[in-house]
Amino acid sequence: MIRAADVREWREHDVVDPKGRKIGTLEAVYVDTATDEPTMATVRTGLPTRQRLVFVPLDEAVLGPGYVRVTHAKGTVRKAPSIGTDDVLPAEQEETIFRYYDMAYRPGEHGERQLARR
Repeated sequence: MIRAADVREWREHDVVDPKGRKIGTLEAVYVDTATDEPTMATVRTGLPTRQRLVFVPLDEAVLGPGYVRVTHAKGTVRKAPSIGTDDVLPAEQEETIFRYYDMAYRPGEHGERQLARR
């Protein structure tokens, strides 16, 4: 698992799947607002002229020299909910990301977002 202190160090590193296949480049990390623990990452994928940011969970992620290995296959991540490279994740789309990966979605007591970008 990526610790909150490590987040900035791993930006721009390759994100690979369990078989070592490159998915894309780590763009940003989103932390759980209740725990401040890294929960999701956005991965830059696509052709240089048509890139997008896909979301992938960081549960059980492994850090290596120059890469972050996630537990989901390349094909699964590439089909995940995404945003444009200059976009911000709308609050109403958070739950869609969690459902895609069969994860529990827990907004705050008063409807606060579960994810915050770091």
